[in-house]
Amino acid sequence: MYYNIYHNLLIKASPKVVFDAVSLPEHLNNWWTLKSSGTPEFDSEYNLNFTDAYNWFCKVSEVKNNESFYLKMTDSDKDWNPTTFGFDLEVQDSETLVKFSHVNWLEDNHHYRHSSFCWAILLNGLKNYLEKGIIIPFEKRN
Repeated sequence: MYYNIYHNLLIKASPKVVFDAVSLPEHLNNWWTLKSSGTPEFDSEYNLNFTDAYNWFCKVSEVKNNESFYLKMTDSDKDWNPTTFGFDLEVQDSETLVKFSHVNWLEDNHHYRHSSFCWAILLNGLKNYLEKGIIIPFEKRN
């Protein structure tokens, strides 16, 4: 049995703007990572750095420009390593519906539940970044 995290939110921005924000390192660093690298191309490796102790790697497992972007963890901690997370984007009126998922958690443990909570906060940060230009300094992100 696997455990999954799902969050949906509307963002007042085009799918291209949202896609860029969830797939390009210069945007990821403004709402999620301390520093990151990677290219939104199938099987491309991403480095997601949060601290020296949390310097994780993943590969693009699915990408459709301005529609979907998924990363499969390859080198992280034991709870995240078997997981894949990503974003499906749909136009809804003049906004973009972001369907976020983080799937294949092996345990319904503290880390899983804490990660779900943190994703909700981070996705709200993504929304504020794109709609209002707000960048929360990395050290103040949860």
